[in-house]
Formats: sequence, structure tokens, C-alpha cells
Amino acid sequence: MARTETWTRVWDGLRAVAAALALAAIIAQLVRTVGISVASKTEYGHHVGTVVANFFSFFTIESNLAAAVTLLIGAIWAWTKGRDAAVEPRWFAILLVCVSTYMIVTGIVYNTLLRGIQLSVGATVPWSNEVLHVVIPLFLLADVLFAPRRRALPWSTAWIIVIYPIVWAVYTLVRAPLVVSPATGKPYWYPYPFLDPHQSGGYLAVAAYIVGIAIAIVGVGLLVIWAGRFRVVRGRRMASEAHSAGAVDS
Repeated sequence: MARTETWTRVWDGLRAVAAALALAAIIAQLVRTVGISVASKTEYGHHVGTVVANFFSFFTIESNLAAAVTLLIGAIWAWTKGRDAAVEPRWFAILLVCVSTYMIVTGIVYNTLLRGIQLSVGATVPWSNEVLHVVIPLFLLADVLFAPRRRALPWSTAWIIVIYPIVWAVYTLVRAPLVVSPATGKPYWYPYPFLDPHQSGGYLAVAAYIVGIAIAIVGVGLLVIWAGRFRVVRGRRMASEAHSAGAVDS
């Protein structure tokens, strides 16, 4: 088996492992979260439906879930229809560039804005937290840089990338004032402190954070698209040089 083919098979396996790890981390944290809700002595904390809905309203959880499903789809495609394919299908390339952007931004935001925030003791599964905020973002970054079968996408793909974050931000800001916080009983619930207008700075600070994160998403998205285009162009150049060298030798 050629070195390139070996690397392709290895990476397909790594994608499946990363998907399984992300799903295991999500399930572990969900079980812990629901367990805390069931054991809660307050009416608002005991409302499991709200707790579960809140859990799946985190950008981190949704992005990791989307990444896991995408990576698993990619592995299955590679093991079936894509066994002899030289490049990934366009639909999968778009999915991959989206989840890669979201996960890389998740890693950046968590490790710059949220890592130092103190949480209730026992509320977070430590290994799950690291997997979802560090391991999977780093794997998606590695996927952007090293995964085989890369397809070059047009710059206009950036418009597709921003659809989900916009929808998520609108959903979050509309829903938050309508939900009682299971942890505190406050008449609102925001998934992240920097989105809470009741904090210092109010809505002006929230708007500044949203703009900053939006810029980060667009910027990272464009870099992910550029990386794919660069790798494809470099691969074609190397193949052309190798062909020319072979023609000269013959």
C-alpha cells in the first residue's frame, strides 16, 4: 500500500475515533447535568426538560455534535463510496469547513474568555470539558492542515459558514429572557456570561462581544477556506513537478 493511501486510511480511522470521543464527552456531560437536575431540591432546578434544552443550547455542545456527525459521515463515506475517490465530495467539504471553523473558534473563545470562570463543584466532567474545548478543536485544526482528499472551495463559502452562528445568536438572545435559570432561579438564562446583558456593560458589552466573535468566525472561516485552496494548489504543483521530472528522466 502506497504511503499516501496508508495516510488516507489512517486519517479516516482518526476521524471515526474523534467522532466517538466527542459523542462520549457530550453524553458524559449530559448525564452529569441531568443527574444534578434530578437531585435538585428547587422547582426551577428540578425541571429536567429545561435543563436538557439549555444543555443543547450551548454553542460548544451543538458545534461538537455537528463536528462528530460530520467526521463520522466522512469516515463512513471514505470506507464505502469514497474508497477510490481522489477528492472529497463538495457537500462534505462544505460541512467540514463549517464545523472546522466553529470548533476552532470554540477553542479560541473558551481558552481566552471562559477557562478561568469558576463553575459549581461537580457540575462539569473534567475530561469531557477538555475534550469538547481543546481536543476536538485541535483535531479539526489538524484536519484542516493534514487531512487527505482536500477539495478547494470558493471564497463565497464563507456566507454559508456564518448562517448557523447568526441563527444561534438570535435564538439565544430571544430565548434567554424567557427561561428561568435552573441553577439560580433568575428569570433569564444565558449560556455564556459574555452574552448576559445583566452583567457589567449591559447590552453594549454584549454587542461588542458578538461583533468580536463574528469577526473571529469570518476570519477563521476564510483561513480554513484558504488552507484548503492552498493545499490543493500545492498538491497540483507538486504532482506537475513530479510528472515533469519523470518525463525528463525517461
